[in-house]
Amino acid sequence: MRQKVILAMLALAAVLLLPNLYVISMLPDEMRQGQIFRIIFFHVPAAASAMIGSAVALVASVLFLLTKNFRYDALAVAVTEVGLAFLAVNLVTGSIWARVIWGVWWAWDARLTSALICWVLYAGYLILRQALEEPTQRATFAAVYSIFAFTDVPIVYFSIRWWRTLHPQPVFFSKTGSFPPDWGRAFMINMLAVFLLYAALTMIRLRQEETQREIDYLRRTVHAI
Repeated sequence: MRQKVILAMLALAAVLLLPNLYVISMLPDEMRQGQIFRIIFFHVPAAASAMIGSAVALVASVLFLLTKNFRYDALAVAVTEVGLAFLAVNLVTGSIWARVIWGVWWAWDARLTSALICWVLYAGYLILRQALEEPTQRATFAAVYSIFAFTDVPIVYFSIRWWRTLHPQPVFFSKTGSFPPDWGRAFMINMLAVFLLYAALTMIRLRQEETQREIDYLRRTVHAI
């Protein structure tokens, strides 16, 4: 059943994304940014997906600490790994945009810096898991660390409101933002497609994690005998 759900989500994501790429390519250039403005159709969905993934990891980590159910630990690591990849996409696309608009690949701007710190924190989460072998200790330490790492997520989101930054103010989900209707439709379609892709990849990684845990359990049982 899970396999069918994953395939259905991937298929729907492809059906939404592939035709939408043509729509995006045919949009008129933005007055000030030119062609590079199109990167927003991938930059923002990648960031939003990573943030939602961080929230899911937070909830799963809290639930593990409360219940000691390793399914929550498996969900936390699966969603974090996928989220780290999507946050990397966000950082790379942002750097490409900055090179064209600002003339530099990177600026130690509040939004950029806090996003980079966020990536480093969640990379540290995965490194921590590799450093601990005992399952309960690994899951417990990782859950506490995941809760700590999430504290940077609100900072990333509110950084452009709290401090003066080079980063543009939000266009979507903002009272001051505006976007032509046809651009908005293309954006929302891309957002949905990226969310579906994120969810499907998380389910694939979760299945791999559960399989690995079963193998590890069998190995420990055999060694005990």
